[in-house]
Amino acid sequence: MAALKYAGMDDTDSEDELPPGWEERSTKDGWVYYANHEEMKTQWDHPKTGKKRRCAGDLPYGWEQETDDKGQIFYVDHINKRKTYFDPRQAFTVEDVLVKPKRYDGNTSALEILQGRDLSDRVVVITGGNSGIGLETAKSFALHGAHVILACRNLSKASKAVSLIKQEWHKARVDAMMLDLASLRSVREFADSFKAKKLPLHILICNAAVCTQPWRLTEDGLESTFQTCHLGHFLLVQCLQDVLRRSAPARVVIVSSESHRFTDLLDHSGQVDLAVLSPPQKDYWSMLAYNRAKLCNILFSNELHRRLSPYGVTANALHPGNMMYTAIHRSWWLMTLLFTLARPFTKSMPQVLPYPPPCPCARLYSQRACWG
Repeated sequence: MAALKYAGMDDTDSEDELPPGWEERSTKDGWVYYANHEEMKTQWDHPKTGKKRRCAGDLPYGWEQETDDKGQIFYVDHINKRKTYFDPRQAFTVEDVLVKPKRYDGNTSALEILQGRDLSDRVVVITGGNSGIGLETAKSFALHGAHVILACRNLSKASKAVSLIKQEWHKARVDAMMLDLASLRSVREFADSFKAKKLPLHILICNAAVCTQPWRLTEDGLESTFQTCHLGHFLLVQCLQDVLRRSAPARVVIVSSESHRFTDLLDHSGQVDLAVLSPPQKDYWSMLAYNRAKLCNILFSNELHRRLSPYGVTANALHPGNMMYTAIHRSWWLMTLLFTLARPFTKSMPQVLPYPPPCPCARLYSQRACWG
């Protein structure tokens, strides 16, 4: 104790508090070291405890590490529009021990799932990325460095979404391209335009959908809900299949729905009846059409994974959550009312996971395809 008192270390509030004349700093990769300004020296060990420490995890959301003209590291807080030479992670340093993997649940946000992932070498295409789940997905990928392309039928809304994402991070790489899934011609044109960019494609997220739509035929003579929710995506994947294979490891993620359980594609004799996929107006019910399209999504995902996984391309179908409050219900006032009433008890948009958590064997819909 006498030695501690002589060194000025006995009057601190805790063993981790630094004595006078010492400063805690961190390296670019998060290791903590200590500077003694009186003796003009640095060391890795804490001057009181002798322990080595490192910063826990990655930079908080909205922070970015940069280097000034003198080569010194500083940190930019884009949310509060300020910068500092103090690493914000130093408030949460831990001893140099193994950290258990974090567990994820239904309350985990997309940004939490992606935290620490560097996606700067990834190209992502998201259909319907201008609003709802698609927008949150695009935002999460872009804020982690990915080059994101919003494939949307309304370029005006898509451009606004691009601006919104870039307001959160000025370095975000986000583009908008025209894609109308209700037109097979538009799907082929989008695929040709994308290929002309000579970009790889690491992640294709088939997100766009419509629901509770009145019966109508597309320019291709097919019922619109079936074509928009399934057939358009089916053709899109076929047109981009060669790019996906060249970009391997790559993945296709298809946003399906739990409502697929409330229908089937069989007739009274137990045979597959393809006529129910694009029914005449007299046999049409909007929710049933949506359910059938979502069942097709899952069947397609399973078969796609079987065919492409040998080439390094995985396919997965997911259920984003029950009664997600998006614009998908806008065509029917009753559904809008139900979604509004259920909104306080359901997931928020950021809690939809656009990118699979790092587990080796997550399975959805009895699908053997792995998220990892």
